[in-house]
Amino acid sequence: IPLPRCDQYKKGIISGSTCRDLCDEHTLVFQHCLSSSPTQQVYSGLWKEKEVIIKCGIEEALKVDSNPDSAPRRDLVLFDKPTRGTSMDEFREMLLNFLKSNLGDQTSLAALVNQIITMADVNRDGKVSLAEAKSIWALLQLNEFLLMLSLHEKEHTSKLLGHCGDLYITEKIPHNSLYGMDVPRFLQPLLPSAIHRLVHQWFAPAWPRRAKIAIGLLEFVEEIFHGTYGNFYICETSFKNVGYNDKYDFKMVNLRKVATEMTIRGFLKGRHCEQNVDCTYGKDCMATCDKLMKQCKNEVVQPNLAKVCGLLQDYLLYGAPSDLREELQKQLRTCMTLSGLASQMEVHHSLVLNNLKTLLWKKISNTKYS
Repeated sequence: IPLPRCDQYKKGIISGSTCRDLCDEHTLVFQHCLSSSPTQQVYSGLWKEKEVIIKCGIEEALKVDSNPDSAPRRDLVLFDKPTRGTSMDEFREMLLNFLKSNLGDQTSLAALVNQIITMADVNRDGKVSLAEAKSIWALLQLNEFLLMLSLHEKEHTSKLLGHCGDLYITEKIPHNSLYGMDVPRFLQPLLPSAIHRLVHQWFAPAWPRRAKIAIGLLEFVEEIFHGTYGNFYICETSFKNVGYNDKYDFKMVNLRKVATEMTIRGFLKGRHCEQNVDCTYGKDCMATCDKLMKQCKNEVVQPNLAKVCGLLQDYLLYGAPSDLREELQKQLRTCMTLSGLASQMEVHHSLVLNNLKTLLWKKISNTKYS
């Protein structure tokens, strides 16, 4: 799999912090393919004897249409930008304009540009070579990589460990589902949902640990709503896209299912519709259809918090302490009815989110689980 990249690395077309390990020293080794999608290459691997995840850039971001698994645009991997002769100032400008068009015009973007340039400067010589610039530019075209950079501060996403061209390496998250165990994929269609639920309940972590993971998930929702680099939406809310580490800290497993507000607005703008379902981005980021104009409106109806509370209902109510159960159920119900319309977002959302976090934290704060 890495051969074309090593070829490009040896020709000086691409660069990256792990190219030498991959191509010269062979201390970065591919193990198993983890993706069944034709547009995404994901592998488990070993890097200097440590378990890692290796992702190769053939996915085209959710941007093109509402389907993240649509055919990739092949031109992304040609490493044709920036062109020879581009000055450092021009490259900075290129990066800033790219981030503005993807994340919105945030005042914080200058800091993100600096972070990207530091990451691109693999040999730490204070300059960015053409190969270094082409590699980081190709990586930024990948939705998940861009989101990883934008959301790295609170450590709710996988740590980025290195890259070579448009291939990048992240830490391995030990538990890549909210439940400790899932029904094998080939059996899933054959078993009723009650059996799925039973399997989940048997293998789920102890309730206080689930409470700790849930607090992390709520913090993530807080972080992506008006985050440092703008607003983000979870567009497929499933227990399979969220997980946790060995300390029971929440980790977002699959950032491909998260989209920026700019991406969603771009998708909805002027979009023809007959009904609300025509205004759906990804699996569940839905806006309303203006039946008169036959065009999608630009506000997502159901916010992240309401969708996450729907996910947490089964997860937290099972085995919940009896003195907490009723209040928890009430708060989760209130949370699930939240609307995404701007008028009721700010204060109401913060209140509901903080109440839930406080309720859970009080229960586990003085125990070994905290």
